[in-house]
Amino acid sequence: MKRFPSLPLLLVLPLLALGLSLSAQYPGWQQEADYTMDITMDAEPHQYSGIMELVYTNHSPDRLDRIPFHLFFNAFQPGSMMDVRSRNIVDPDRRVGDRIVNLPEDEWGWIRVHTARVGKTEAEFTTQGTIGWLDLPKALAPGKKVRIHLEWDAQVPRQVRRSGWMNAQGVEFSMTQWYPKACEYDHHGWHTNPYIGREFHGIWGDFDVTIHMPAAYMIGGTGVLQNPEDCGHGYGEGPTPTDGMIDWHFVAEDVIDFAWAADPDFVHKTLEVEGGPTLHFIHQADTSYGAWEELPAIAARAMQYYGEHVGPYPWEQYTVIEGGDGGMEYPMCTLVRGNRNLRSLVGVTAHEMAHAWFQGLLATNESLHEWMDEGFTSWVESEFLAEEFNESRDQPHYWAYGGYLNLVRDGGEEPLSTHADHYVTNRAYGTGAYSKGEVLLNQLAAVIGQEARDAGIRRYYDEWAFKHPGPIDFKRVMERESGLELDTYFQYMLNSTHHVDVAITAVRVTEDSTFIDLERMGKLPLPVDLHITAADGQVMDHHIPQVVTQGHRPLAKGEALLPVWPWTHPTYTVALAGSMPGCTVEVDAAKWTADADRSNNRVELSSGVLQEWRREGGNR
Repeated sequence: MKRFPSLPLLLVLPLLALGLSLSAQYPGWQQEADYTMDITMDAEPHQYSGIMELVYTNHSPDRLDRIPFHLFFNAFQPGSMMDVRSRNIVDPDRRVGDRIVNLPEDEWGWIRVHTARVGKTEAEFTTQGTIGWLDLPKALAPGKKVRIHLEWDAQVPRQVRRSGWMNAQGVEFSMTQWYPKACEYDHHGWHTNPYIGREFHGIWGDFDVTIHMPAAYMIGGTGVLQNPEDCGHGYGEGPTPTDGMIDWHFVAEDVIDFAWAADPDFVHKTLEVEGGPTLHFIHQADTSYGAWEELPAIAARAMQYYGEHVGPYPWEQYTVIEGGDGGMEYPMCTLVRGNRNLRSLVGVTAHEMAHAWFQGLLATNESLHEWMDEGFTSWVESEFLAEEFNESRDQPHYWAYGGYLNLVRDGGEEPLSTHADHYVTNRAYGTGAYSKGEVLLNQLAAVIGQEARDAGIRRYYDEWAFKHPGPIDFKRVMERESGLELDTYFQYMLNSTHHVDVAITAVRVTEDSTFIDLERMGKLPLPVDLHITAADGQVMDHHIPQVVTQGHRPLAKGEALLPVWPWTHPTYTVALAGSMPGCTVEVDAAKWTADADRSNNRVELSSGVLQEWRREGGNR
């Protein structure tokens, strides 16, 4: 069942011709890939064989001569791009380092496709690293579908990054990025990024997966188990088989990937979310801290929070599984490292669960726009955790601001428009994708207002779920919601490393007036909020718009509007009627903006004295 089918090409083309484009980036179509897979595991040598029937539908306007596939496991071999990249980048991920080059051959990962057919015709399948190409005997025309048959053998790598056997906590199989996965094709063309351990792009489709697994193992993963009565292990009422194989049959609809994990020591619990899905929790029986006992109730509240603040979760199930090497999101499930205290386990689960919206449902090409997934996910996670643990409600995003500004001050920042795989340092990638992406979304409230920003997030979900939106699509939602123009904000935040730094450079108090001089020390132009507290405690708030937004955010009660500050003008003078000796003047007192130097944001004048104060070298 397709909840969000692509518009027919014959409908899209006339709309485009009339100038009624669906969006700046969404072309009105997307590909479809429906998988039926049969997998037989040989657990002891960590190998398996797979058979796939893939129905691939070409909704694009282009004829396709071949279809590429991701073969992620091939990254876990000495000399792979992932291996060499890790050993040459200046700040390698400590989970990878030089581990791949030192793997013995029986701990390598590989996928070897040995049979390929298109319809009933044998087809050539060639492999180069982590990408395989299937040559189609006949070009696939627009609007047509093709049935592809693949058979392959694979060896599961030793756990290094995300996928593998025997993770640090002893989980036997973390099966992620484990099958030949069709690459995405969109209006930019094919996306065949060699796997180096970063981000993804995927096609929505249906998955029907049967896994033949030794009876000792319990499995959890994407989708809904179709035969719990056959599987035991706490799923059905029947006994768990003690030997032989169990056939685990999972079905998932409208998802971009399929992941699973298996271990003999797994235990299984469920919790129904009021008005929402069934939550499943699968972890090793022997876990430290007892955090897994408290996690379900908090995870249920997270699911409800995200549903209210972003949009409804559309699937009937979500599963939290112990496995992997940290935390990683997949459709309808996540794998998280398990031996954590409660705060840590809740934090990683809340983050990965939030990906169900910004990656599972919106599914931006996060290789190109990693900040739209990681940053937005981090933002809503921070909002939830601040409420759940009653932490930093005045500024729940202070960690993101701090991480981003530390990178700015160190000079290591790279533009957010950088492809995820091509950042010069891991730090620049991580800080950009997570921290600056979170700042971008939170700081937007300084431009359009908090209510418009929050309403815009819900509108973004409503308009773009299941459509692969890009940056322009998100910007246009926020523009329509706020009525403001946001080109400059997004251009600076995405395509430059300019930052915010507004300084108070002088305050002059005369008998009948008060003058405040401001200077834009950083090159990123934002509206400015000025907070003045008189000596008698009276508070006066002023808002200085930027001319490029062609308007301003809604004003708070009692807040005064000042003339615009053009971005071409480095300085600005606020002239206020009335003498205010002894006042305190502060820029961005609410700390909405990521101002790189707050030492120049606040001035306290001596009381009862008419005076002139001027900043010299940062001191009075």
